[in-house]
Amino acid sequence: MKLRKAAAMVLGTAMAAAMLAGAVTAGAAEDITLWYYWETEGHQRALDEMIGTYNSSQDAYAVTAKYVPFADFKKQLSIGASASELPDLVILDSPDHASYASMGIFADITGKFDVSTYYEGPVASATLDDVLYGVPFGCNCLSLYYNKDMFDAAGITEVPQTWDELKEAAEKLTSDGVTGLAFCSLQNEEGTFNFTPWLWSTGATSYEVNSEAGIRALTFVKDLVDSGVMSKECINWTQGDVMNQFISGNVAMMVNGPWQIPTMRAEAPDLNWDVTLIPKDAEFASVIGGENYAVVAGGNEEGALDFLAYATQKEQVTFMMTQMGYISADKEIAAEQFSSEEDAVYKKFVDQLEYAQARGPLPEWPEVSDAISLAFNEVMTGSAEPADAAAEAQATIDGVLAQ
Repeated sequence: MKLRKAAAMVLGTAMAAAMLAGAVTAGAAEDITLWYYWETEGHQRALDEMIGTYNSSQDAYAVTAKYVPFADFKKQLSIGASASELPDLVILDSPDHASYASMGIFADITGKFDVSTYYEGPVASATLDDVLYGVPFGCNCLSLYYNKDMFDAAGITEVPQTWDELKEAAEKLTSDGVTGLAFCSLQNEEGTFNFTPWLWSTGATSYEVNSEAGIRALTFVKDLVDSGVMSKECINWTQGDVMNQFISGNVAMMVNGPWQIPTMRAEAPDLNWDVTLIPKDAEFASVIGGENYAVVAGGNEEGALDFLAYATQKEQVTFMMTQMGYISADKEIAAEQFSSEEDAVYKKFVDQLEYAQARGPLPEWPEVSDAISLAFNEVMTGSAEPADAAAEAQATIDGVLAQ
């Protein structure tokens, strides 16, 4: 009798589970929330389109994307972690990945994705202590854009290859209403991203700001502003703002990334421009940019992983990279990306990648970055001399590395 009761209970439990599973299958799809920080409308449309095709391809999950401004992204992640109000998936700046992985925010996805064909640098940015905490979305770097018509009008026949040549060209290009050069100088990671190529070009590392080479980089930036060839307003300009100044004819040269190309072609099809390597001090340098996907631990991990399996397929990666002007972090896909004559300008960014370095990877990178961008900002605004700003930044960096 007891055996019959036990069997009946087991059968009842199984039937209830089956009914529940049926209800989930027949009911509404599970919600998956994704956070991102892209400000460019073209990027947002591309992501929405990919999400739309995913949602239409199955009925188990429904992904919704939420835009969080770059300046607020880290804060929102930190606040969300403490308040248990996080999304299920994020697309975040690659140098921040190690920091949040060390806090336990991201799920371990080791073995769940094959990243053997991906570039080493992007994979390293999503890895901490040999554990994979994300999948690279795509990569890019910075190069120098220049207005060819303005070059011709100023009698400049060759693109600048050194700092001295850049300064000389910028002086010739600066006139009423036009400054010779611009690059984003915000006091955040975006600013650090734009300053590190100048720092690294001297031969200094991110952790050697208070060196002869590091001070030389800060001094060079100060000279650009003091001489009037670069506007101090750059401290308020995002990379998108810099692009808008360039396509409006207010800036003759800019440092920016390949993700701006689709927007530039759409909004300023008649603009005559080209791209070259960022001019060097001791050596050519650039910075690896791009984002990673990361699954949030404790969220709807299964649903987030299902979306990632879709988003990392060749067709979806190729679509997103093409729409956004990115280079695939998967080497096999990247090798087939740029085959047409129209894509020649993208190949120049691939050439620049040969000189590009990653920021970090270091769990404490955000603190290091804050110190660098503060020094950069103080020099730009004239609130500190390069040597003083470098010393202050170095004290912070040394303290971080000593932890």
